[in-house]
Amino acid sequence: MKTLITGATGQLGSLILKHALTRIPADRLAVSVREPEKAEGLGVEVRHGDFAGPLTDTFAGVDTLLLVSVDGPDEVRIGLHRNAVRAAAEAGVRHIVYTSVTDADTSPLSLAGVHKATEEEIRATGIPFTFLRNGMYHENYLPQAPGPIVRAAGDGRVASAARDDYAVAAAVVLSTPGHENAVYELTGSRAWSFDELAGLAGTTHVKVSQEERVAGLKGFGLPDFVAELLADIEVNIGRGVLADVRPDLEKLIGRAPTTIEDAVGNR
Repeated sequence: MKTLITGATGQLGSLILKHALTRIPADRLAVSVREPEKAEGLGVEVRHGDFAGPLTDTFAGVDTLLLVSVDGPDEVRIGLHRNAVRAAAEAGVRHIVYTSVTDADTSPLSLAGVHKATEEEIRATGIPFTFLRNGMYHENYLPQAPGPIVRAAGDGRVASAARDDYAVAAAVVLSTPGHENAVYELTGSRAWSFDELAGLAGTTHVKVSQEERVAGLKGFGLPDFVAELLADIEVNIGRGVLADVRPDLEKLIGRAPTTIEDAVGNR
């Protein structure tokens, strides 16, 4: 029986695979990707897997499935996740690990609706599950170019963590027992503000409205649904939605998560 990681050529999936390979023998690992040619050289079995198409054969012989959430408009994502979850049930998968989002079942984030629906779909199968409710990534907020940091988060704080730390947590869950039917709320070790981030980066923080932020993001060429999603996250940060610090990430990875200070210093 194998452990299979979906989306293993993506930013999160590739890191999960890297850490899983240090904990699980390569012959017990497999990955599914939409473009197998991009997965050459990973050192594990590569299977073609498109959430929009048949997946039962892709998941055949898989004991533990790590379902990495996909991108796209909400209704598209929900449908793709539903297809994957039902294919996992048909294939006889025994444990589904899913990368969700903080407080998926109660959060006011527009982003949370997709994850709540997917968690419900997984629960309905009766298959043991683990929900990795990842918070925000440090990497999403690090300045990529000179100039001020423009956000619609006001004075809000966010308990983000490094993408690599979330990946380590996933690899730990895949490689150790006792995680069935567990829900992990994963955050960084402290909540920081965008004023603090600007200070660390040697720049300034400009506070804008949600409408101004959406317009600015669209001006960068982002699709409407992405611009609206990102601005919604920032507005909710301003309301304190993502400020809570939880202990689960530190417990899983066995150390303090990477700080925002280190993330800025290493960018």
